[in-house]
This record gives sequence, structure tokens and C-alpha cells, in this order.
Amino acid sequence: MRKPFMQARWVAGLAVLAGLLTGCPTGSGPVEGGGSQTLDFTLTLSTSSVLAPQDGTPAPVGVAIQRDAGNTNSVTLTAAELPAGMQARFVQPGSGSAGTVTLVASEATPAGTYTVSIQASDGGPTTSQPLTVEVGIVATVGNTVDSISGVGGKLQEFMGTVFEPDIWRQEYFLPPNWDTVNALGPKHIRIAIALDYIPMQTNTGQASDWNFNNLDPTVMAVLGVSDHSPIFAVSEAPPFLNIPSNDGSGVQFVFNDANLQTFAQYCANLVRYYNTGGFDWGGQHFQAPAGTHITWWEVFNEYNTNNLLPTQYIQLYNTVVPAMKAVDPTIKFTALELADATYLGDYLMGDPRNNLPWFVASPADGGVNAQVDAVTLHLYSTAQQTETDAKIFATIPSFANDIRYFYQELSTRPDLANVPVWVTESGVNVAFPPANGASILDLRGTNAFLAAWQPYVFSQIGKAGNQGLVQWDFTDDAQRGLVNENTNLNYLSYWVEYWLLRKFPWDGVTPGPDILDLNATETSTVEILATRNSDGSVVVMMADHAVHAPNDNNGPGDPRTVILDVTALGTFTTATQLTIDANTDTVNGPAEVAIAPAARMTVSLGGYGVTFVTLHP
Repeated sequence: MRKPFMQARWVAGLAVLAGLLTGCPTGSGPVEGGGSQTLDFTLTLSTSSVLAPQDGTPAPVGVAIQRDAGNTNSVTLTAAELPAGMQARFVQPGSGSAGTVTLVASEATPAGTYTVSIQASDGGPTTSQPLTVEVGIVATVGNTVDSISGVGGKLQEFMGTVFEPDIWRQEYFLPPNWDTVNALGPKHIRIAIALDYIPMQTNTGQASDWNFNNLDPTVMAVLGVSDHSPIFAVSEAPPFLNIPSNDGSGVQFVFNDANLQTFAQYCANLVRYYNTGGFDWGGQHFQAPAGTHITWWEVFNEYNTNNLLPTQYIQLYNTVVPAMKAVDPTIKFTALELADATYLGDYLMGDPRNNLPWFVASPADGGVNAQVDAVTLHLYSTAQQTETDAKIFATIPSFANDIRYFYQELSTRPDLANVPVWVTESGVNVAFPPANGASILDLRGTNAFLAAWQPYVFSQIGKAGNQGLVQWDFTDDAQRGLVNENTNLNYLSYWVEYWLLRKFPWDGVTPGPDILDLNATETSTVEILATRNSDGSVVVMMADHAVHAPNDNNGPGDPRTVILDVTALGTFTTATQLTIDANTDTVNGPAEVAIAPAARMTVSLGGYGVTFVTLHP
């Protein structure tokens, strides 16, 4: 009976010898580096994934060792492929059957998802198991007000949109879905009058010079919705006041300074038409329907990209505004309407640092001397569909810096020190595709990318003290609209603005919500804003703008996890979570769901988008 046993040992010995001579392991078990060899133990992890917060909170994973009969060798655990800044600590199994791997991330560990290899060896072959590790951002909300942010620690930033009535886009408004506008509830809708809808096309002294028939349906409708207080933008002068431009800038016509008094008279008649009983021209009386009144007025659009020097614009503003005020002393004015430089690259005329010093100079030195109720700028991240997601997101901190610069310059004059800054146009991409269709629409202006971009902008410039953010525009194409111009169906962008308006309400008069102190372990991929309302409720917004791949253009974004720590705020009785991202139903909008309030809550962000957590005492 012993002969078969001895023969089996002899055969096995030959196999081992052959393995040693050839350098190849034997058996069929998994080993590191390829090949196979029989192992006399197995490695099992207690979980396939773990969350490792960047604040160093330990992330333990249990390890089970199952040994073959007779194996008493000591097993040692190691970890490979750890991300930067992460440490692995071990309770070694030794000759036992259990151990622990504890992963510890730090602020030096970039947030994101990693695959770590947990390895085990008893002195022979090494076996391993993959472990998915999510490195989470920790956002700690304080119980104190961030007094240097916003307006004295308050988030006072209204949101609006634009209607630009003109003959080439009149189908956008026939019939406009004004119920949708009312449901949105934007403040200070901007009516940008341009091209064929300019109500005065000629200056012959005849009644035919004026025609409000195309313009008034839009103006009257806007006056009847939302806050009933639009900004009437006299975006450009009537065509007969312009002269051809031959400077090679691409601007076909430029305002003729010699016509400044005529332009002032034109603007004054607009105020008469809407506010003070009308005016007579060519034997005919022109007057808006009864009950109309427009408080806010804008004079000229983006002078810095329309061939006017700062000195020319200041002269225009100082001439036109008093003429309009003489008709109705109650009206208010937004000044500058400056095109920001971000998407213009090195184009110096777009840099506010080359415009504002002229404007805020003392009146004796040529600065503005007419009434200024708000100063405004326009923010777009690009003029090219080919720009990467990363490059577009990188423009947003510069927006906030420009807002701060505006306030810095205004503070140099006591009479301008309390003038608010508004953004009266904004969007991802300012470019219009060529008429021949050679370029495509930049869908990032209305999809999940926008659901990260606009909240990121809103938060950054709001914390810098901006008090108004107006989106271009309400009914338009998939690059820039809130509502589809052909179907009247909402884009995802509609729901982003809808919920920003509701989560951070401000009526323009009463103090807005407090901006709470917040410490985040990482700020490069998720924008976080925490506010507290007068009723004690707290809203925390998290906008995931993490880019998945460096060259992504309209990519999906990268998932992130945020551990929200509200310990300092005390206890809350109820909480909700609302997310707008690529999975959101654009017809019905996102669903707000109840969640359990806790001192530390884990919020998963699935890629580009925004999540609001609302806590009620």
C-alpha cells in the first residue's frame, strides 16, 4: 500500500524541479506577474469598495485568509498602486486567519476613484484582490458667517434672462410660452433691442420714422410676467446714426459721435413712449398702452467690442442719461455693459482693467458724471466650440477676480462706492455657428456641462459680491437657450436656473441668506456653497466640474464624493437632496427627495451637474 504514495511524491518532485529549472511557477492559482502556481491559501476582502475621506478618517477593510490544511506559514499583507498622498496601515494576519488594511487619504490625495491592489504572501507566491477606493472631499460647514464674501456676508444675487426681439428670430416669440417664464420667475428680464426691431429706422421727420408694432408685443408681455421690472436695453443706435467701419475688426458699423445729440433725443423719446404719456412726431402721437412703466434702462451694449473708446462711451453716457432723466426722474440706469476679456484672449479692449479706470476717474478728469445705479459686464467662457471642458471651467475663477476688480475701482469714488455689479449676459459659448452650417452648436450651453458651469459661476461671482446674473437667453437654440426655440420644451439649463432661483432667493430689497464659513479639503473639482436662511434652514450646493479626461469636449465629467460635515450647525429634523445632471428629466425637472439628516452625510456626484442638500431645523 505504500508504493503508490511514494510514486506520487516522486512525480510531484519532478514537477517542482522542472519548474525551478524553467523559472515557471506550477499549478493553476493566480500569482502576481503572470503564470500560475498552486497556492495553499486564499485572500478575501470584506468589501469590494471603500470611501477614504481626504481629512484622514481611516477606511478599514477586513481581510480573511483561508488556508489549506496543514499550512501554518505567516501571511503578510501589502498594498500596491496607492494614489499619491495615501497611506496603508496593516494588522497582519500572521499565522492567523484575519487581518485588516486601513487606508488613510489626505488633502494631498486627489479626489476621485482608484483601484488599489491588496496583496498577500506567505513567503512564496503573492496573491491579490482589487479594491475600489473613492477618495472623498470633506466639506465642513461652520456656524459663523463668512463676512468677507458676498455683500457683507450675504448672498444677494438675483437671476434673470434675456429676450432679444428681432425679425430674424421673431418665431421665438410667436407664441411665446409666457406661463413658462412666469413659472421660472426671473428678476429684471433684459429686453435687448437690436437691428430690425429698433423702433426708429429713419429720421425724415415723418410719422413713418417710428414703428413700435414689432417691438411692443414682446415688451408688453415681459412687463406682465415675473417681477414686472425689465431692463430695457437700448443696445445700439438707430442705423441712420452709424457710419461704416473700416478698421478690420469685423464690426460693420460704428456709432458716429457727431450724432450724439440725436441719439440722446431718440432715447428720451423711448422714455416718453413707455413712461410719460408719449410723444408727437410727424403729426402722429406715439404712446405705449396704458399702465406701462419701465424703471431700468441700459444705454449702449458692449462699447468695447463695438469700436468705441472708453472716452467716447463716457461722453455718450454723460449726454444720454441726463436727457432721459429729464423726461422721467424716477428711472434707473445700468452702465458699461462691458464685454469681458476671458474669451477674447489677448484682446486688450476686452479687459476691464483697460476700461474701468477711465470710467471711475473724477468728473473733472473726464470720468462719468451722470447717474449710475448699477455697473454691468458680460461673461462668456469661450468663442470656440473646439475649446476643451477643462479650459472653459478654468475661466470661472477669473470671472470672480473681475467682479472684485470692479468693486475695487468703484470704491475709489465715494459716489460710486455703493453701486452694485451685475452680470447682464452670460453663457458658456458666445459664438454663433456660421450660416453655412460648417460649425456645430456647442451643446455645453444647455446640457449637463451647463449644470456644473452655471452653479460654479453663480457661486464664484456671488461670493465676490456680484448682485445679478442674467443668462443669454430665454428661448433659443441648444447652445444658449433655456427653452427650445422650436418646440417650447425646456432644456436642462431651464431647471438649473429654476432651482438656483429657489435655493438662493433674493428679492433685491431684503437681506439675502448668510454665506456660511466653509472649509473644503479640495476646491479644484467641486464648487461648494453653504448658506443659511432667516428661518434657520441651510442650503449646501455642490457643483461637480471634475473633468474626466484632459481633452474632453462636452465630456461626461468625473464622479466625486463629498462628505458633508454640518456638526457645527447642531441638529436638523428633516433634509432633502436634489440633483440636476445628465440623468435629469428635462420635461418634469429633477425630483427633490427626502434624506436622513446627520452630522456627516455622504453625497455622491455622478459627473457634471449640481446637487443641493437642504437642511431644516
